[in-house]
Amino acid sequence: MKKRYYWLIIILIGSILGIIQTSFSFQNEEHLEQNWEGEQQKNNNFLKIHYLDVGQGDAIFIELPNQQNLLIDGAESKEKEKIIDYINRLNKQKIDYLIATHPHADHIGGLASIIEQFDIGKIYMPKAISTSKTYENLLKTIINADLKIATAKKDLIILNDENLKMQFLSPQESHYQDLNNYSAVLKITYQKHNFLFMGDAEKLIEDEITEDVNADIIKVGHHGSNTSSSLNFVNRVSPKYAIISVGSKNQYQHPHKEIIKRWQQVGAQVLQTDLHGTIIAQSDGFNLQIKTEK
Repeated sequence: MKKRYYWLIIILIGSILGIIQTSFSFQNEEHLEQNWEGEQQKNNNFLKIHYLDVGQGDAIFIELPNQQNLLIDGAESKEKEKIIDYINRLNKQKIDYLIATHPHADHIGGLASIIEQFDIGKIYMPKAISTSKTYENLLKTIINADLKIATAKKDLIILNDENLKMQFLSPQESHYQDLNNYSAVLKITYQKHNFLFMGDAEKLIEDEITEDVNADIIKVGHHGSNTSSSLNFVNRVSPKYAIISVGSKNQYQHPHKEIIKRWQQVGAQVLQTDLHGTIIAQSDGFNLQIKTEK
């Protein structure tokens, strides 16, 4: 009950203050095997990650090898139908795990509609208070759906099967000055492959995370801004692919050129949703394949 009251209090604060926040044609990447579909038909034990092209925002839909589904963020509200249609085309009716990394509109804007559309299992959010109407509406939708919110925080393990583990690496503090730094940072390990999802976490958080962050693929923090991706952190991750979710010709000039170069210097192939469209990564735990929409 205490957790429920916590979220109700957040809605009340927001109401009082009243502050308004504001068919695929795939291209083969260098490491893509030609028998993608055939392999998938023979073996259902694939981890498949869809980094959706949703403009200047984040939305990542993940088909887990245990046949469950995970959604990380829901982009801006204007992208909600695109996300819903995409999940429907995959013939998915349930989102077993939903993560709202932090309460900025470009990450949570479409989540209320998504919750109303699909069967939702567990919801994870950091204890970050926002007074925006977008955030308030999301919390009301969750409560009206009689769903509970689990607090996303460092060391919380969402799932730990024999070959599949999902664990939060951040946040670890109860207070940050910037909402970006409350971002729920998730690491997924499947057999020999690691995947890192940074939300909008900035350099402060990168320095706080002491766990092994070496990954095959990273969803780069804060849309490729130079507020994230410190040199030390980039060297620690050293991924094969660095994926940046970003809008074309956005006002922030994301991704910053020096950040792209920094990831490339550690051997990563940088892929951007504004240039490559939706990006799909597939792993059987031992082999990694990449597809792009454009």
